[in-house]
Amino acid sequence: MNWKVALAVLTASAMLMSASYTMLVPFLPMYLINELGVAQADVNWWSSTIFSVTFLISGICAPIWGALADKKSRKLMAIRASFCLAITYFLGGIVETPWQLFAVRIVQGLSAGLWPATLAIMSANAPQKRLGFCLGIMQAGMTAGGVLGPLVGGILADAFSMRSTFMIAAAGLTIITILLVFLIKEPPRAKPAAGQQAAPARPSPLRNSVVVRMLFAAGFVQMTILMTQPILPLYIAELQGSMDRIVLISGIVFSVVGVSGVIASAPWGMLGQSWGYRPVLYLSLLFSGIFGIIQAIPQDLTQFTIWRFVGGIAFAGIFPAINAVLTQSTDPADRGKVFGYSYATQQFGSVIGPVFGGALATYYSNQLAMIISGGLLLPLVAVLYFYRPKQKQLATGAPLDVVTAVRNAMIAKRKQHVRQAVEESYGQEPHELDLSGSEAETKEPAQMQHIRDAVEESYGKSNKHGKSS
Repeated sequence: MNWKVALAVLTASAMLMSASYTMLVPFLPMYLINELGVAQADVNWWSSTIFSVTFLISGICAPIWGALADKKSRKLMAIRASFCLAITYFLGGIVETPWQLFAVRIVQGLSAGLWPATLAIMSANAPQKRLGFCLGIMQAGMTAGGVLGPLVGGILADAFSMRSTFMIAAAGLTIITILLVFLIKEPPRAKPAAGQQAAPARPSPLRNSVVVRMLFAAGFVQMTILMTQPILPLYIAELQGSMDRIVLISGIVFSVVGVSGVIASAPWGMLGQSWGYRPVLYLSLLFSGIFGIIQAIPQDLTQFTIWRFVGGIAFAGIFPAINAVLTQSTDPADRGKVFGYSYATQQFGSVIGPVFGGALATYYSNQLAMIISGGLLLPLVAVLYFYRPKQKQLATGAPLDVVTAVRNAMIAKRKQHVRQAVEESYGQEPHELDLSGSEAETKEPAQMQHIRDAVEESYGKSNKHGKSS
């Protein structure tokens, strides 16, 4: 199918999916207190636990769904995830106790896999030179959903009820399901011809050190994000000095990061195409850590909101860069599996983050939890930079199959250049030429020098001592 149509549909799906997820974030603590009868002294524990359980379950299931997507159908896995998530959000709006909501969140974890499936579909359809742009646009769609979700969720909860927000989220996911069913076309899988030998087994992507580093980075970054999300409404109330209209105000403060992300995601992706995805990742992590610390210093809600906006510009470059590096470092047939691994590590980070952040907020302060969440990104960028792979890769971020093809073409060209030099000097193919024993000593120096020059020109290394580069 046309890659522009796929980009438009999958970006819209990502936006609706993200909006559905984040609609609930600003008021979850209030939902537990006001609708489900949780005591205020217990709300941090319940909020963190209910957040975490979904991510734990989906982290376990994501690689399984990713492998099935590669083996069967990525489109089918995306439809399964969106349909099941729509049902669970509907159930979330009718629960009566925190334990029921906890059970619904477990089912949500079992239903996960929508985002990695859409990433795999897009990476298969995008032109190689437009890969960074496409992933940046999809990330911008996710971020735009993050803008609209808290804002719309806060407005709906303030104007109607918090339960109505669950129903709106379910409707959004139902729309995604319809879009995927009717507008996304998955190309047929190539089948081996009769009598053709099966392709040799591919090594596991987890044996690739670049993939492992990116998976670690994705999980670690997600942990820092989720450290603050469950406690942010309470921190905003602390800065505001009251709980007055806290749901609406939390929705606005959550949204400013999304606004800056929408502005910055596509430019970061295009910068990665021309400059290289790894440098973009290092720069985004560095400034995200710095501004993450700065935002927690002011004791004023307006200044806090402004610094969150600035930090969101830096943060917008992280996940497009990680996804692009994963794409260029893996076999096309394994991308669903690799994005499943990435989603799994992010979910495990999402398990640890709320628990760690909730513990810091409970035993120390909300402000300390905010500072540490930003500060943790600084050692991460140091580890990724100083232990980066030494070999250079194409700055365009071309996928692994393209990189391999280019490398093979360059090697073939070098060999052909040397072969032509031999033929010009001796009028024989290299395999017909005997340069052993005394015959090698009788060859004319000019002819031997001609071959030596060709080798040096092709490989950048003299063959004077009989060593091939």
